[in-house]
Amino acid sequence: MTVFLVVGLLALAAIVVGARVLASRAAHEEALSDARATTRLLARSVAEPAIPPGLAEGRPGAVDRFDRVATDRLLVGDVRRIKIWSADGTIVYSDDVRLIGERFALDEEELDILAHSGSDAEVSSLAEPENRYERGGPALVEVYTQVVTPEGEPLLFEAYFTLARIEARQSEVIAPFQRITLGALALLVAVATALLLLLTRRVTRAAAERERLLRGAATASEAERRRIARDLHDGVVQELAGSAFALSALARDQTGPTRTTLLDAASSLRGSLRSLRSLLVEIHPPDLNAATLPAALEDLCAPVSASGVAVDLRVGDLGDVGVPDAALVWRVAQEAVRNTLRHARATSLTVDLRAQGRSLVLTVEDDGVGFDPGAVDATAHYGLRGLESLVRDRGGVLTIRSAPGAGTTTRLETRA
Repeated sequence: MTVFLVVGLLALAAIVVGARVLASRAAHEEALSDARATTRLLARSVAEPAIPPGLAEGRPGAVDRFDRVATDRLLVGDVRRIKIWSADGTIVYSDDVRLIGERFALDEEELDILAHSGSDAEVSSLAEPENRYERGGPALVEVYTQVVTPEGEPLLFEAYFTLARIEARQSEVIAPFQRITLGALALLVAVATALLLLLTRRVTRAAAERERLLRGAATASEAERRRIARDLHDGVVQELAGSAFALSALARDQTGPTRTTLLDAASSLRGSLRSLRSLLVEIHPPDLNAATLPAALEDLCAPVSASGVAVDLRVGDLGDVGVPDAALVWRVAQEAVRNTLRHARATSLTVDLRAQGRSLVLTVEDDGVGFDPGAVDATAHYGLRGLESLVRDRGGVLTIRSAPGAGTTTRLETRA
């Protein structure tokens, strides 16, 4: 659940940031649109009707008449400066009389508006010569549009607005959308969190139920295996042991071929008894600990010894061995000994178990045909793959060394 919440919060943060960026851009465009609309209104409704003949030529009388009629009505609200340009870049009128008559180059956007009407807005560069009297003041946004003189000559009408007011208008536009967006996201988070909690509880309950069923199945299987092992041990094993002892005792009173036959039968029964005891260990190993582990390993190696392989079992002082470590050692030894018996065609097998600090180190080595570990087929050697996974889950280290014709060594080191 923590992972889902972290991912959800990161996604929420990304949505909030993305929405804010997009909303800021939209609000900025809306604020500039308001400035363009104001400029067009001033140009069409105030400036253009008041332009006298001769203003484009810069006649002093025409400039004075326009200044008396229009200036007070143009410098309203957030408008800080007014300029009117002719096509050659001459400022034919400005509320700052120092600029009237000066000439500056117009850029392509301004010439395009002068020729085809429309409007444009941009942040003013106060480093430009025509803006030298605004230096040291607030940042400005300049908006252009077209006006036409009574003679039909197009002029470029320019109004300056304070950037702070544009940004304030932008904040006014974006604020309601932010409240709506954040409110919707908060509601979404609340609903998603509630659903996540509900789903997490359901998944947890389902996992607990599955675990309970698996444990029940494992317990039932374990109980059944224990019952079978107990029945065999208390029934068939005891009867075979009794029969072997009886035959041995009977053979002592016989001579000749009869004695030999009875001794062979007793020996055969003892071999079958060893095999059956090994089978009992396979079905259900004993309760494993430091005391029982050596005997369990000896029973595990009995079938290998019975098959004619020389077995060397060495068990050192194990100290205090926990049940999980003992079970892991027995499981790895079981798989390694099985593989030796079934696949290795070995003549000798060495099983060595000793304590190393707080760890147990098990080494199972044979002189069989070996194999190439890099070419192991996962489907054909599922036991090895499962064994590696089991050891890894228990925190141990399993190493398998082998090569064709060089035997196999399986080494396990339990977690310290």
